[in-house]
Amino acid sequence: MAPPPAPLGVAASDLDDDGHPRRTGNLWTCVAHIITGVIGAGVLALSWSVAQLGWVAGPAAMLCFAAVTYVSALLMSHCYRSPAPGPDSPPDSEKTRRRNYTYMDAVRSHLGPKHTYLCGFLQYVYLYGIGIAYTITTATCLGAIKKANCYHAHGRAAACGSGEAEQHLFMLLFGAAQLLLSFIPDFHSMAWLSSVAAAMSFFYASIGLGLGLAKTVGDGVVRGSLAGAPMPTPAQKVWRVAQAVGDIAFAYPYTMVLLEIQDTLRSSPALEREGETMRKGNVVAVLVTTFFYLCVGCFGYAAFGDSAPGNLLTGFGFYEPFWLIDFANACIVLHILGGYQMYSQQIFTFADKWLASRFPDSAFVNRVYAIRVIPGLPAYGLNLQRVCFRTAYVASTTGLAVVFPYFNEVLGLLGALIFWPLVIYLPVEMYCVQRRIAAWTTKWAVLQAFSGVCFAVGTFAFVGSVEGIVRKKLG
Repeated sequence: MAPPPAPLGVAASDLDDDGHPRRTGNLWTCVAHIITGVIGAGVLALSWSVAQLGWVAGPAAMLCFAAVTYVSALLMSHCYRSPAPGPDSPPDSEKTRRRNYTYMDAVRSHLGPKHTYLCGFLQYVYLYGIGIAYTITTATCLGAIKKANCYHAHGRAAACGSGEAEQHLFMLLFGAAQLLLSFIPDFHSMAWLSSVAAAMSFFYASIGLGLGLAKTVGDGVVRGSLAGAPMPTPAQKVWRVAQAVGDIAFAYPYTMVLLEIQDTLRSSPALEREGETMRKGNVVAVLVTTFFYLCVGCFGYAAFGDSAPGNLLTGFGFYEPFWLIDFANACIVLHILGGYQMYSQQIFTFADKWLASRFPDSAFVNRVYAIRVIPGLPAYGLNLQRVCFRTAYVASTTGLAVVFPYFNEVLGLLGALIFWPLVIYLPVEMYCVQRRIAAWTTKWAVLQAFSGVCFAVGTFAFVGSVEGIVRKKLG
């Protein structure tokens, strides 16, 4: 298929081979995108994860997940263009020019519609779950700000805890804020919100690392043990280990946004140059992220030992300086305000397109009413379907967060849910199709063994996280 005609006002020389404006991304923008996408609220649970696993298994687990993430990203980077050119294909053949702009595009091109439905279902469940996790995290952070100020004013022995009703109030306030933000028309209209969220994630993660390091150095003691936090029974220890593995799985992968990042990279003069840049970016980003994660997890464990809090900045191993605790938690809240929308807008966009195609003649679905909210500013386009769907979406994530307010268990469940199918299975299968790897060859066997081991790990983490949620809910 020939590239589309050049857009009005854009010279053909300024377009890439697919007719889109020429991509300008390079190695460093690639690394920045990956690190921004990876580092999030999950980093704050790493000290707790290391505490459950101990000084040997904790760092080893993070290194193993780093290696798995790198392999998965390497496989995915080969799937940006499909299908792969044959040995006799010229470098500029039509086949080499077909791009897969998103994860689901790649699955559709390589594996067909059935796998695409599986991919879409799991992606949207994961994105929906992130909305629940972010609601829980925000309530915890707002409670931590309140407690930090209370402890500073009245001492550490004061009764400063937040009750269940207060936590529910914080969740409802966050839900109300997200309801307003959900009326942002689409993903392209929220670049400012994403930029603020990315900066906030760097601030609070760095504060968590700095406080853990300062406490370890100040106390002059490295706490913790080789086996990790003891539990009353071996079975309980196994479930805790499973939850910790799920938390680490949540913190690492970026496979679902890898092709979107690769699509920003310049490809000339060689059509496959963006793949080379992406693979180099994977190496740099995984090394930087792993170093940062090891520092946060290990220094947090060294500072608090087996009593490391589930969330490094809200568990009150740190009391002072209280203003820095307040600032870090405020950064988390600001990050999550944008992060919730960054993930939810993908579901909103899908719902808008699907309903519009399903009910093309419905005024409720398709009609837009011009509402002038503020005099002097452009009118806002109000669509009744968007109002109803987005209101129901935010209300449901808020309601489930109120019912299941368990930070570590929810993160572990989400990480385990998508780890094998989206991070391992689909990239392995697509790579086998892309590279025409025949069944029962040595390379095929190695990839399937890799997939099988990761399936066992993901299942273990998933079962442990479900057990944790059920136990807390019933207890």
